[in-house]
Amino acid sequence: MRTRNIPRRSLALAAALAALPTAALATPAVAAPPNELISRFVELPRSPLPSDHGQRTITVTYRNDSARDRTVAPQILVESPASGPFLDPASIRLEVLGPDGHWRSTALASQTGTLYTRLDTVQLVLHGHGTLTEQYRLTVVGKAPLQGTIEPRVAIYR
Repeated sequence: MRTRNIPRRSLALAAALAALPTAALATPAVAAPPNELISRFVELPRSPLPSDHGQRTITVTYRNDSARDRTVAPQILVESPASGPFLDPASIRLEVLGPDGHWRSTALASQTGTLYTRLDTVQLVLHGHGTLTEQYRLTVVGKAPLQGTIEPRVAIYR
């Protein structure tokens, strides 16, 4: 009887695929539109970062005044002071209120002193004349009083 060696990587991949639900394999992946498809941002009112271990609720509201459907994505930016120091993502906890009424942690990415929520994971189609309302809760968990600005906005795709 002839035997054949199967590389370990192939076995690991086969085991990982076997663990996936069948629906995950049958459903095509939907690629997020790249940032160059963003036509504009709707800037919402800014507010200062809460002081030591403070908490702030942020409401992001956008109304689609058009009759056509639009792809939109809410985003929270937390800007460091221009003179520094840069904010650390571990110093801020951001949560979003889910449809079930429970708060869920949202990861913050960081680039050049700005903490931000990613757009590619929160895009949705807002029907004509529809309104988007998202609730966020930001808590300062870092040491010492932090300085910065909370800047909510909504990305509007072409």
